[in-house]
This record gives sequence, structure tokens and C-alpha cells, in this order.
Amino acid sequence: MKLAKHWEVKDEEKQIVHCHLCPHNCIIQEGMKGICRVRKNIKGSLYSLSYGRALSSHVDPIEKKPLFHFLPGTESYSVGTAGCNLRCEHCQNWEISQASPEDFPAPETKPESIVESAKEAGCPSISYTYTEPTIFYEYVMDIASLARDEGIRNIMVTNGFIEEKPLLELYPIIDAANVDLKGFNEEFYTKGCGAELEKVLKALKLMKKTGTWIEITNLLIPTKNDDPKEIKDMCEWIVSELGESTPLHFSRFFPMYKLKSIQPTPAEKLSEAKNIAEKAGLRFVYIGNIPTEKDSNTYCPKCGKLIVARSGFGIVSDNIRQGRCIYCKQQIQGVWSVE
Repeated sequence: MKLAKHWEVKDEEKQIVHCHLCPHNCIIQEGMKGICRVRKNIKGSLYSLSYGRALSSHVDPIEKKPLFHFLPGTESYSVGTAGCNLRCEHCQNWEISQASPEDFPAPETKPESIVESAKEAGCPSISYTYTEPTIFYEYVMDIASLARDEGIRNIMVTNGFIEEKPLLELYPIIDAANVDLKGFNEEFYTKGCGAELEKVLKALKLMKKTGTWIEITNLLIPTKNDDPKEIKDMCEWIVSELGESTPLHFSRFFPMYKLKSIQPTPAEKLSEAKNIAEKAGLRFVYIGNIPTEKDSNTYCPKCGKLIVARSGFGIVSDNIRQGRCIYCKQQIQGVWSVE
């Protein structure tokens, strides 16, 4: 356990605390946990139960996050703990995201050990992923600070449901983030995910201001968040607020957790979403979770030439030099070199 950040005493006599990490702003009685199942009130102080409790750690291709415009072709040391501040009906990691660190006895893994493991694996980045890294905030902060001192980049794979103050404290040391923008419908966010769309949109704009490289993933779930107008509205918002060069990944849904009765996303629906996004002005739109190479490649927005060819999570060819297309010298937004 570690004393948590971003909370205050609500009632000293009754030992009630108020957590300010995410927009749930949980009021937590003594002996109880917040919605995330990770932050626990112990005798009037809030503690993180996930600190040092790395439940999963692997070396992954960075394209798996997915990040296509950030250190392509490299591997990222990836770490996650139990718990989440959302309740998504379609969660693919629900066994650990909808659990508490107390449910999984695990040896302590100190921040120094994570950084050392990343160095030994030759990874130029560490990704905080698998569940929601916001809820193991203190662990991320300590690992990321050490990693930055060693020249290792930091990546958040996140739902973006975080309050302003903790975001502005953390994201100046976060180099890239893939944000799971679950849809563009407040009702879907509330009923299907247990969150608020407006809070995520606010966080995205704040991340952009910190200088963090942002890519967005949108899992298209049939009948839930695949309305063409909502997709159009979402893409127009991204262009307006984050910029036309923000990469957007449309991902195919497969029956999972509480949505096993819904069929996988049709391929034509993903292609339709991609077309909508490109017409809205987005320059880099990708399709994932489905066998397609053309829709995972990067093309120069000026000359149209293939500049990054991908197969699965691997890079087949890379025709970007010093951040520019080798054919027409157009600058391609992203972070292309570990230098």
C-alpha cells in the first residue's frame, strides 16, 4: 500500500474521505474502497492498494497499443494492475479490470524493477496499460519519473476519465497516450461504461495542451455506438479540438463480457466509419482487430504515397525520414525516432 494522492478528509470525526483522482469523486467511508476498487480508506486516510502490484508485465509491439505515429517498429515494456474506474459492458480484460488488487496475491514489484526490466529488454518506452492506468496513478508517477531520468519514454493507454489537477501533474512526464474514446453519446457512456463523455473530452483537450502525443481508439459496437451521425460528430470534434493529424483507430468489436449476444462489427461498417472520418478531415484513419493491411498502412496526405507499410503488429517498410515523407518532403505528424 501507498498513501494516495489527490484526496481530502471529508469528515474527520467519521473518518470519511473524498477522492479527487477521477470524475467519480468518490466519498469513501472508513474501511471501504472507491468505485475503482483500488483506493481504500484506512482509518481516515486514502491508500492505493495497487502500488507495486504489477499483475501483468510483457514486452509488446508498440503498434499493439495501438500507436502508429510514435516510435514505430519498437517494443514497449507494458505493465498493468487490477482495477478500473469504469464498468464497460464490453471490457476485454474484465477478469482483472473488474477486480481489486486484493483479489490477486502478487509479490511487490518496485518502480525501479520495472524500469530495470525495460532497460534489460531494450525497450525505449514503458506503457501503462491492460487495465486503466489512472487508478494506479501513484505507481505510474514513480515509474514514469525514474524512466524519464533513464531516457525511456512513457505511454498511457487510457480511458481518459481523470480529473484536471492529477492530469496536469502526470501528463508532463507522459510522452504519448492512446485514449479509448468509447463513443460520442452521453447515454452510451453513462449506461454502457459508467462514465461521462464530457469529462473525457475535457481531458483530451488538456492532454493536448501538455504536449503529449495523442492517438485515439474507437471500438465500434453494433447498435451501441455505430450511428453514422455520431461517428461524424466525433470526427469533426477531433479535427476541431485536437487537430486533423490526430490518428484515429477504428477497432472491430467481438462478443465479450456482458455483450456476448452482439455480433462482431461487420467489415463494411468499419470501412464506412473510416470514410466518414476522412471526409470530416482526419488525415490518418486506421482499422484494427480485422485482417486488413491497406487500412493499417500510413499514406502521405500530400502525395498519397505509401510511407509506412504494416503487417499485423510489424513494420514492413518505413519511408519517413526526419519526420518527413521521402517522396515529397511533407512533414508527417508524430514521433518517429528514439533520438
